[in-house]
Amino acid sequence: MAVEIRPVGPDERAAWEPLWAGYLEFYKATLAPGTSDVTWARFHDPAEPMHLLGAYVDGTLTGIVQFIYHRSCWTAGDYCYLQDLFVADTARGLGLGRKLIEAVYARAKADGCSRVHWLTQTGNATARLLYDRIAEDSGFMQYRKVF
Repeated sequence: MAVEIRPVGPDERAAWEPLWAGYLEFYKATLAPGTSDVTWARFHDPAEPMHLLGAYVDGTLTGIVQFIYHRSCWTAGDYCYLQDLFVADTARGLGLGRKLIEAVYARAKADGCSRVHWLTQTGNATARLLYDRIAEDSGFMQYRKVF
């Protein structure tokens, strides 16, 4: 089994869409029409701080991680928000989640970020087993107001 972590190219949208749909389904999320089109365009616009890496197993895209750089009042370096991480059911247990997160760590560090952070649902027990091994629980809770 050959695993490669690399940016997902602009010509690979058809391979990305089922993984993106699986992620949204897992979180029972729906998006306004056109949102995925805007998101895809942002990933491939060098002026945007949004990034997309894929996990390829034997050449097939089987996992994705989407992340965003943003400013902070607490450090001179940007923060990296790991927004979305998803691995296809058929590729679970291969360590792809860890490899994708570690690739974000390496990229963010190389780009001068001072931290990587993310959220997950408290009931996402399987993912939290990994997250507890490779990161620290900040102890913060998220609050939001949706418009």
